[in-house]
Amino acid sequence: MTLKIISAEKIEFEGDVEQVTLPGALGSFQVLQNHAALLAALVPGTMSYRQGDELVERKIDGGVADVKNNVVNVCLY
Repeated sequence: MTLKIISAEKIEFEGDVEQVTLPGALGSFQVLQNHAALLAALVPGTMSYRQGDELVERKIDGGVADVKNNVVNVCLY
C-alpha cells in the first residue's frame, strides 16, 4: 500500500509500506493492506511504518488520516 505523509508545506514522505501504526483519538491503530476505508483524527504521539525490514518511527503533533483503496494519507498539523 502507499503511504503519503503531508504537512502544510510539502509532501514529507510518499512510498510503499507494509503497515502503518497511528495514534488515533480513540487509541492507537494499525493499517494493513486492503484495510477498510477510514477517516480518523490523530493525536500527539508516535506514528510508525514498515518498509521491508526497516521500521521508521516519528513523533507527530496530531492531524488526520484517510485510508482508501490501499492509500494512507496522513495530513499533519
